[in-house]
Amino acid sequence: MESYEPDWRNEILALITNPQIAYILLLIGIYGLIFEGYNPGALVPGIVGIICLLLAFYALQVLPVNYAGLALIIVGALLIVAEVFMPSFGALGIGGVIALVIGSMMLIDTDVPGMQVSRKLIGAIAGVSGLALLGILLAVGKSLRKPRPVIEKALEGCTAVVSEVQDGEVLVHLRGEIWQAHCDSPVQPGQRVRVVEQRGLTLHVEPE
Repeated sequence: MESYEPDWRNEILALITNPQIAYILLLIGIYGLIFEGYNPGALVPGIVGIICLLLAFYALQVLPVNYAGLALIIVGALLIVAEVFMPSFGALGIGGVIALVIGSMMLIDTDVPGMQVSRKLIGAIAGVSGLALLGILLAVGKSLRKPRPVIEKALEGCTAVVSEVQDGEVLVHLRGEIWQAHCDSPVQPGQRVRVVEQRGLTLHVEPE
């Protein structure tokens, strides 16, 4: 009987089908696609997410997967990300971490030693997710404590650029919008001005 060393292709496939690696690839793929969806055009999260998901799905085809656990992992990841965009003071995020942990423990449906996802790895992922959730809650709490400017004074102090001057009417470009403005001093197109007062939809500006 002759023995053959596995070639590089078989070594890579053996690495991918390791339950720990497959689990990490799955999470990277899910989060990558979620962040790409919330930041269209970023490309890198989407590309990395697709590649990791394809590799994870290949590995999960080989491994004995509990699809209820897989569904819980996906739901958990979605809930954690939802906490960023729909702050619920931890309700969504905590539920997401719990679903992620339970799903991770259920993911590989076998009692064979070495074929299950390591509890230490699951604990590390849960810890990182918990710290991220804590950071989100602290950031939301900090933003809520900040004084909110009055809507009619929100633009005061901002810098704009004169886009057109015609018959005494001044139009300025500010934050991607065109505003009608009034200026006591003569200005030219392209000149930078500062908003000193906001009166409804009309701005009172002065040259910088």
